[in-house]
Amino acid sequence: MLPDNAIFEKGCTLVLGASGGIGAKTAEILGQDGSDLALVYNQNAKRAQAVAATVAVKASCHQADVTDRVSIENLVKDVTREHGRIHTVVWAAGPLVEQYAVADTPDEDWRQAFAVETHGLFTMVKTVLPHMRKHGGGSIVHLGSAGHLRWPPRDGLSVIPKAANESLVKGIAREEGEHGIRANSVLVGVIDAGMFHELMAKGAFPPGWEEETKKMLSIKRWGEPEEIGYAVSWLASKRAAYVTGQQINVSGGFGI
Repeated sequence: MLPDNAIFEKGCTLVLGASGGIGAKTAEILGQDGSDLALVYNQNAKRAQAVAATVAVKASCHQADVTDRVSIENLVKDVTREHGRIHTVVWAAGPLVEQYAVADTPDEDWRQAFAVETHGLFTMVKTVLPHMRKHGGGSIVHLGSAGHLRWPPRDGLSVIPKAANESLVKGIAREEGEHGIRANSVLVGVIDAGMFHELMAKGAFPPGWEEETKKMLSIKRWGEPEEIGYAVSWLASKRAAYVTGQQINVSGGFGI
């Protein structure tokens, strides 16, 4: 039995990309707020297991390749066997995004970005929707990009596939609302974690990039990963039960 003040439905949140900097912290916040967790990683099992060890709720870890339909289908079977129900899918999966101008983007990198970000999300959604319909509804929360509001030079491999996903999110919201299924996005700005750290370490940004980027922010600092987690948790919860097809821009005012 769930307590009367529970803000999540029975079952778990399935977090894809739970071994990444933002995905891991988002999972922790969801756990702190009371949702059981199914943590999905591709290669970094230790990171997912470390997240599972920090939360007081039931948490399981699962390996999956989001570019492979059979892997996704097996993932959903394993998670439902473990938790009974998936009430929310959080899409935080994605490869390290190399920084290229559009004209210099390698074809293979372009295809890989869409294979993971866009085709992966579509496969996940198509696989989980029958389960959510059967159980009376659910929530899908997509981590998008604040770059949809203002183009960030050389970040097209992140922004463009995620822009396609924004249309998919709206389609899910429009078509699946009658089944109690909601879909929303959190637009992610520069977050002091994960991929941003990796890109900084390899010198991916040109001189003066930090200063120029902060000029475009209303709040003059980088975001923290838990700030993404708070938005995701709210959208996943009963508190957002009448919210669908929407975007929450968590970027310190980037794009205003």
